[in-house]
Amino acid sequence: MENLPFLDFTAAGFSTRSAEVKEARSQSWAARTPYGLAVLRHREAGQLLRDRRLRQGSYHWPIRMGLEGSFARFWTNSVISQEGERHKIWRRLLTDSLSEDFVVGLIPKFEAAAKKLITPLQTKSEMDFMADFSMPFAGMVNCALLGLPDEDWPEVSGHASNLGLAMGLECKSNEPIFNASCDALTELSAELAGRARTDPNDQSYPALLTRAFDKSGLADEQILMDLIVISIFGGVDTTKGQLGFLMTLFDQHPSEWKKLQDNPRLADQAINEAVRMRPTTTWATREAVEDFTFGNVAIAKGTTIHVLAHATGTDKAVHDGVFDISAKRRIHFGFGGGAHHCIGHFLARTDMAVALKSLARAITSFNITNASFHPDSGNTSPIILQMNYVCAD
Repeated sequence: MENLPFLDFTAAGFSTRSAEVKEARSQSWAARTPYGLAVLRHREAGQLLRDRRLRQGSYHWPIRMGLEGSFARFWTNSVISQEGERHKIWRRLLTDSLSEDFVVGLIPKFEAAAKKLITPLQTKSEMDFMADFSMPFAGMVNCALLGLPDEDWPEVSGHASNLGLAMGLECKSNEPIFNASCDALTELSAELAGRARTDPNDQSYPALLTRAFDKSGLADEQILMDLIVISIFGGVDTTKGQLGFLMTLFDQHPSEWKKLQDNPRLADQAINEAVRMRPTTTWATREAVEDFTFGNVAIAKGTTIHVLAHATGTDKAVHDGVFDISAKRRIHFGFGGGAHHCIGHFLARTDMAVALKSLARAITSFNITNASFHPDSGNTSPIILQMNYVCAD
């Protein structure tokens, strides 16, 4: 392991998309970091994400980062941090409740949300895409999922985005913020579960999940609260951040925007291309449960392994480095992989596709004039995307 290149995740301004990471990838499939190994190449990433000698690794994140309080408890005990039979049972509750049929049934609400946000923008020529579309759209999607009115999106989404602050390298400084939001979302989850138990006509996602939980034989009500909270958390940040990054890529490649306008069916491929080239979730984490050797590297039990989404997705073995929404690509790992593949990936792809198609119909062209971003590690996203745009007639 001493012969591997070293990447200092703790360095000021470190980016998982940096030239430093690309240089390390050219030298080896992996690099040493202050937090274990970073996987940089596509083939090894796919193998390790399915390797049973590894468990989900981010359960250890709160301890590693010295986090305390409600978020640390929630994250350590969430479905993401479980393994074995417990993980299978909890994950099945989530996936059965969030079925593809259920998500498809929400598309009219997603379309209505996009229309509600785009209509006032058509009388203008400037906007902050994050504040004026991406964040409220993600919030309204979440409200549709939860069976809440659109008007509740600022509070719910604000708390969900605050939880994302816990996943970056600067998390300790934001601890009071995300702990308070974790408490607020836990209280909301209790209200939603209570509503499901008193209203048989409630067909929201929390209602379906609560009824499945009540039939499962699981006795600990905190499990249900945590399952609802993790669903709210995952339902906002991915959509908000990835839509923003999509627009930055289309800004750099306007011919691809025209391609999407001419063929809206390319929306799904555009989303995959953006997750590959500018992922909002920058890594998937695993931990070795035994000593083993992989790729000529001795990996000790307890070693943390970060699969870097951008480095593995843009590996020259599977990608030409060009943003092309019509290109056929190999699988990427922006939604993780293996037993812990993102449960909400179909929801995220579906709501983002609705948003992209709606935007492509409404906006002929645009250019970003000012932008700022969260640090390029953990969960990241644009903060501000000021743009000028021209609307379709």
